[in-house]
Amino acid sequence: MTVHLSFLLIITGLTGIHSTTVNEVSVKAGDSISIPCLYDSQYMNHVKYLCKGYYRKFCSYAVKTNQQNSQKFSVSDDKSQRIFTVTIKDLTDEDTDYWCAVKIDVLLDVGEYFHLSVTRDTPSLYVDHHEITGFKGGNITINCHYLNSGEIAWCRLGSSCVTTSSGSIDGTRVTISMSVPNVFTVTMSGLRTESSGWYWCVKGDLQMPVHVTVIEQPATTTLTATSHLTILSSTPEPVSVTTTFTDKRSTTVQGEQHSPSVPVDLMHFIIPLSLLIFVVMVTLCIWFVFKRYKRTKAESSASTTTQEEVTYSTVKKKRRTSGPAEEEVTYSNVTYMRKTSVKRSEAKSDVDVMYSSVVTVEQQSVQRVEAKDEDVTYSRLAQHQQNL
Repeated sequence: MTVHLSFLLIITGLTGIHSTTVNEVSVKAGDSISIPCLYDSQYMNHVKYLCKGYYRKFCSYAVKTNQQNSQKFSVSDDKSQRIFTVTIKDLTDEDTDYWCAVKIDVLLDVGEYFHLSVTRDTPSLYVDHHEITGFKGGNITINCHYLNSGEIAWCRLGSSCVTTSSGSIDGTRVTISMSVPNVFTVTMSGLRTESSGWYWCVKGDLQMPVHVTVIEQPATTTLTATSHLTILSSTPEPVSVTTTFTDKRSTTVQGEQHSPSVPVDLMHFIIPLSLLIFVVMVTLCIWFVFKRYKRTKAESSASTTTQEEVTYSTVKKKRRTSGPAEEEVTYSNVTYMRKTSVKRSEAKSDVDVMYSSVVTVEQQSVQRVEAKDEDVTYSRLAQHQQNL
């Protein structure tokens, strides 16, 4: 198998003849693996399928492009790249021999054989990630871990391989470093959109496929959140508060990427916005408490009593009979009191009100020498301060 791989690399590098798929892959039981299968343009509209078995003539269909995928097997066809990819999940010891094949109506179907070495230990050749995403003009790094011996290489499906410390594949510079034991690191720099496709690590007679996707460098994203808040206070003029949060993001890919898009971290926007909402709520609570305090104080002052002067006067007029001549005597009883009245909050002006009570009493006549019946008049005056 080693001689076969060396011959394959020589043919690939010198003549430009390319293989259609990998032929020996080390995988771990229970994992999944995706295998790319290249076909000629004349078979673009033909049915592609995965066939299970060592002998091509006696293998059984696992999955077809014109049928629905199953839980274990799936297939997808990229006609623009002329590559169909088969995926096998939940690998077991029985998942060893397969064929990538194209259905031919008249002639015998064409296909390419590959073998899976399923192990329960660490695979002899594996990578950290089977899918890598990079930006146009940037670079990506792939770590190929190995436990076996043999020559190393970095190849592209349908193209050439790099077997030395540096080289290029389709205009993309490739550098291979072996500074870490049992790991050789592949760096692809100066990525182009055309650099997207299937590649694989090679160590001895084993290969491990890796899919590379190159996308445009996104522009710097600026997220600006502006909040305008007007706070009512006891002052005649309202207080205006404006808070602005600015979050600038520049998306950069270094090393390995595992998805074609980089999600925006919204937590840097949500946290300041939450703090702003909290400040607004606290401010409103303080304002409502202050407003209620002013209202309570106004009602208390409205109920405060006011003091006003009230004068009571009682005048009695009697005729004195003890002397030879009649003499009028006037008794006056003046009481000075402070009376309280409730002041209504809705009163607009104070009006003085004078109450006068006059009572006429017919006095019983007393037989005296000089005296006659006489009317006695009582007068009572009260002055109140009333609010309307």
